[in-house]
Amino acid sequence: MSNAAAASPPWTDNKRYIWQLGMAVPVLAAIGLWSIWRFHSAYGMWALFVFFYVCIPAMDWLVGEDRANPPDSMVADLENDRYYSWILYAFAPLQYGVLILGAYLAATIDLSWYDMLGLMVGVGIVGGFGINTGHELGHKKDAFDRWLARICLAQTGYGHFYVEHNRGHHKNVSTPVDPATSRMGEIFWTFLPRSVIGSVRSAWHLESERLARQGRSAWSVHNENLQAWAMTAVLFGALTAWLGPKVLPFLVVQAVYGFSLLEVVNYLEHYGLLRRQGKDGRYERCLPEHSWNSNHIVTNVFLYHLQRHSDHHAHPTRKYQALRHFENAPQLPSGYAAMLLLAYVPPLWFKVMDKRLIQHYRGDFSRIHVHEPRRQALMAKYGDYAKQQQARA
Repeated sequence: MSNAAAASPPWTDNKRYIWQLGMAVPVLAAIGLWSIWRFHSAYGMWALFVFFYVCIPAMDWLVGEDRANPPDSMVADLENDRYYSWILYAFAPLQYGVLILGAYLAATIDLSWYDMLGLMVGVGIVGGFGINTGHELGHKKDAFDRWLARICLAQTGYGHFYVEHNRGHHKNVSTPVDPATSRMGEIFWTFLPRSVIGSVRSAWHLESERLARQGRSAWSVHNENLQAWAMTAVLFGALTAWLGPKVLPFLVVQAVYGFSLLEVVNYLEHYGLLRRQGKDGRYERCLPEHSWNSNHIVTNVFLYHLQRHSDHHAHPTRKYQALRHFENAPQLPSGYAAMLLLAYVPPLWFKVMDKRLIQHYRGDFSRIHVHEPRRQALMAKYGDYAKQQQARA
């Protein structure tokens, strides 16, 4: 070993302590709930809305990216460090504290429609971040982590995500059979119902097949979808029994808004990316090139490195703190917080992403996952640009 190597300091995670910022969202929501209780105004919750949709994208732009990877020799130590797990565990009680207090305020305080909407949206944002926490926990091998994942998902009624994502999406990602993979030219607002309905169907099919192999009915207590939906039913039922039926619209709207945040993230994570299909009908192994990546630091901290999606699909059980950047993975121009705003406005999304997608595949439309009703229009629109990319390849 050279003297320079011997003298170099050991590698450390420069984001180790800022991972705790993931808990800032429920903390800010709690401050917003206090403002509703104290002033009967949801300005604090709308401030959370602005923080999520404006401040985080702005901070991504100001702070920039971090493409550094942990050395291979440190991955095992990183994954065994329980500090990172406790950050995830701390989110769940904060999430449920916001939900329960939000439900209490919705049922007991006379709010204007504007303030009630702010309350629903603010709590829904926390529920959406809870899905992301549940996503991280649901990939782990520990039984406690997996049950806590379901608890985090119960607020939004999306417990079937635990089944479909792990056993469906990770198998079928970037193929036509995956409901959570968006296609070039497909707008988010048509993708949303397709993904929601398709994910439920896929989760039910997966559990039906699993239970059939065990000689059990899909309509049994062993069905993990029914277990998850029952958790939501018990949660919502308990809150309704306590606070009365007036709380039901609040519970439904915050849940829908929360899971819509998951679906818009699904939309942007694999947009237009396609795995090749062999002559035997089987798709190639999922590679880093089949997920859109982002190394923007701020959103990555709030989402536990979810934006390092290429490594996540290559190694689903790898913990968030150890996920790596791949140079050959297609890169988003900004973090998820900014990109989901573009996804809400299809012309802006297509303007930013379609040429980037064509560049990734060097102008080869046969490699792109195209929304078939728009194939001819897209080829007419981008035909010359695709030829330019082919000439440069």
